[in-house]
Parts: sequence; structure tokens; C-alpha cells
Amino acid sequence: MTTVATKSTDGDSGDLDLAAPRAEDLAALLVSKDRPPRPTALSASLTFGWRAMLKIKHVPEQLFDVTAFPIMMVLMYAYLFGGALAGSVSAYIQFLLPGILVMSVVMITMYTGVAVNTDIGKGVFDRFRTLPIWRPAPMVGYLLGDVVRYVIASLVMLAVGMIIGYRPHGGVAGVAAGLLVLLAFAFSFSWIWTMFGLMLRSEKSVMGVSMMVIFPLTFLSNVFVDPKTMPGWLQAFVNNSPVSHVATAVRELMEGDWPTEAIAWSLGWAVALVVVFGSITMRLYNRK
Repeated sequence: MTTVATKSTDGDSGDLDLAAPRAEDLAALLVSKDRPPRPTALSASLTFGWRAMLKIKHVPEQLFDVTAFPIMMVLMYAYLFGGALAGSVSAYIQFLLPGILVMSVVMITMYTGVAVNTDIGKGVFDRFRTLPIWRPAPMVGYLLGDVVRYVIASLVMLAVGMIIGYRPHGGVAGVAAGLLVLLAFAFSFSWIWTMFGLMLRSEKSVMGVSMMVIFPLTFLSNVFVDPKTMPGWLQAFVNNSPVSHVATAVRELMEGDWPTEAIAWSLGWAVALVVVFGSITMRLYNRK
């Protein structure tokens, strides 16, 4: 430690310690201390997922699309088409509810891309890239946070459906299995919108492109009617649509059956979506 000689008020000399250490001393002090461990991929992803939940806490209007929107979808389609297609609402709701459940959750996934695009516009992602964390953690966190929203929407729709007559013969186990398949697909499908969120310049652009993809994919499916009533060329598309595969899996699981082929197709689509669009998303994220 450096000292200097000083003169006291009574004429005696004294030594004064300088409190500020040298830069080398500070560096040695920092190196000697134990640093906190680097966060794991899981902990970093969960942290960003919790961040997504906090955003909902501060702006609860974001839950409108997972509460009011699903209720409106169930009631509107059940009472609009029930009498014409099945003779009664109670008969049609058995076929409709699992399908409309898949349709609504798939439509909600587009808000992931909107949230990503909004944070990019605010410059938040520039800060994320400087952090010593697993690179995909911010993206995975967005998707994990949205899974909670999908669960809320699913439970709301099931509650409304049961009020107007839906009865899942598969019981709690069948409903849980159906929801797990749906959530796995929705998580994977959301990677499409994270890609668009990084590619496009504005929220409106993300929503516009998302609707152009989602509407044909969900309406040209077996959500509302059996494809056997459709023209042959349309049946070929509908029977191979990922939304149809998921709707079939969810519908039959909730009925108490085990549709091996439909489940395999649903999970296969989920894996393919993550591999393709997850890779593109991270490539864009690293270059953004």
C-alpha cells in the first residue's frame, strides 16, 4: 500500500495511507473471488419465460385472446352450424370442440411473432445478445411463456364446451393426453412466427402474414366437418394437413381411443417444425 508523509497541525510528521488501490490490485482481487456459475440453458429459458409472464401481469389485456376469443369461437360455431350439420348443438359439440380447440390455440400462436418483433423494435434484443447465456434462451422463453397462455385458452374452451353439452368419454386422462399433444404442436408451430418476427419490419406485417398462413391451414381441415363430404382433390389436402392430424389426435384421445397414426403424425410435424423453423430463427437472430 502506498503511503505519503504529511505534517500534522502541531508540527509533527505523520504517515497517511492512500485508500485507493492500484488497478493491478483490483484485477487480482476480482480474479481471486468466486464468480457465480453461468446459467444453464434451462434456467435461462425459464427466466425469459417468467419475463413473458410478468409482461402479462402488467398488461392483463393480453389475456383477452385466450379468454374472450375462445369463448366466442366455441359459442359462435356451435350454435351457427350445430343444427344444420348434426341436428343439435349437443350432438355437434362432441365433434366440434376438440377441433375448435386446436384451431383457436393455433391461431393464438401468431402473437409470439408479434411480441418478438415488438422487442426488436425497442432494442431489447441488442442487450440480450450481450449476455453470457445460451443463445436460444430468449426465443425459447417467449415460447414457454406462451404455453401458459395456450393452457389457459384450452381450459376456458373445455369449460364452455362442457357447459353446453360436451362430454369427453376419455375422462381426465384422455383430455390431458389430448392437451399434451396440442401443446407440443403449438410450441413447435410458434417457431414459424418467431422467424417472421425477426424477418419482417413491423407488428402489422407479422400479423398480416400470419393470418394469410393460419386461415387456409385451419379452415381447410377436419375441424368443422368430416373430410369425406369434400371433393377428392380437397380431401387430399385436408387429410395431409398438420392441423387435421392434430385435430384427429386430440378428438380421439378425448373420446378415449388411442389414434397411433394421428399421434405419430402430430409429433412428427412438431419435430419437423422445430428443426426447420427453429434453425432459421436462430440463424436470423444471430445475424439481426
